[in-house]
Amino acid sequence: MNAIDYCRTAARAALAKQAEDVVILELAEGSGLADGFTIATGRNQRQVVAIVDAIEERLRLQGVKPRHLEGYPRREWILMDYGPFVVHVFTPKSREFYDLERLWGGARREEVKD
Repeated sequence: MNAIDYCRTAARAALAKQAEDVVILELAEGSGLADGFTIATGRNQRQVVAIVDAIEERLRLQGVKPRHLEGYPRREWILMDYGPFVVHVFTPKSREFYDLERLWGGARREEVKD
């Protein structure tokens, strides 16, 4: 599997926990950061944690573990860094504030639905 395939796996796990506005951004080769992002929104902090836990579990079953997790204490934006791909799970307010889709506007965007 490649990074975008793992992004899709993360997206499906997020949707299983009723995440909203799930998108995958395929970053340009050579961006230096990652090959892709999965971005999802939870309605509140409790749902954000549930989404992150589901993603981590689903990917762990495929033998993939995050290199770094950030944001658990605040639960407004949890970043899961897997190296070649990164998962971002936001509350609505934080997603609007950071607006990663605008920041990475040149990336190919894939909306993921149920």
